[in-house]
Amino acid sequence: MEEEARFCIDMASEKMEKALKHLEDELAHVRAGKATPNILDGISVDYYGAITPLSKVSNIGTPDAKTIVIQPWDKSMIDTIEKAILYANIGLTPMNNGELIRLNIPPLTEERRRNLVKQIKAMGENTKVSVRNARRDANEELKKLLKEGLPEDVEKESVEEVQNLTDDFIRKTDLIIAGKEKEIMTV
Repeated sequence: MEEEARFCIDMASEKMEKALKHLEDELAHVRAGKATPNILDGISVDYYGAITPLSKVSNIGTPDAKTIVIQPWDKSMIDTIEKAILYANIGLTPMNNGELIRLNIPPLTEERRRNLVKQIKAMGENTKVSVRNARRDANEELKKLLKEGLPEDVEKESVEEVQNLTDDFIRKTDLIIAGKEKEIMTV
């Protein structure tokens, strides 16, 4: 029985970890006014009939904080890549010189910064909801185990451990959001 309680706690921890990982992935795509290749992660191109991620058909680099450079391995792909970037609607206009494509990252306006902060705070809240849902699911499972014969003290300790996990993951979420907010608001 006690190993079933341990399993509940481990499952809750795993769900909370996934929620945090999802938040980090989402935040990597938020443009904070500086060049990062992550902005292009969702873009794929038609590479000889196969839909291929942009990163698999070109070198993507950031020579400075305001520029992303895409150098296709096959020069004939330049127009295709340029169209894919425009179609992805990421708010950047590609400039191509026949050899490579440059994306200049415009500085964020104060209003845009505030909107991005609202957006990431909403992402943080969604993560906290996922963490609390994992806690609720674990607690419900522990109550079922209690009815099936789990000792009461083991159930109480397990519920307490799940609560400590929840507090820890919510604290981590707040730290991640605060860090991203600082990055966005830094001009």
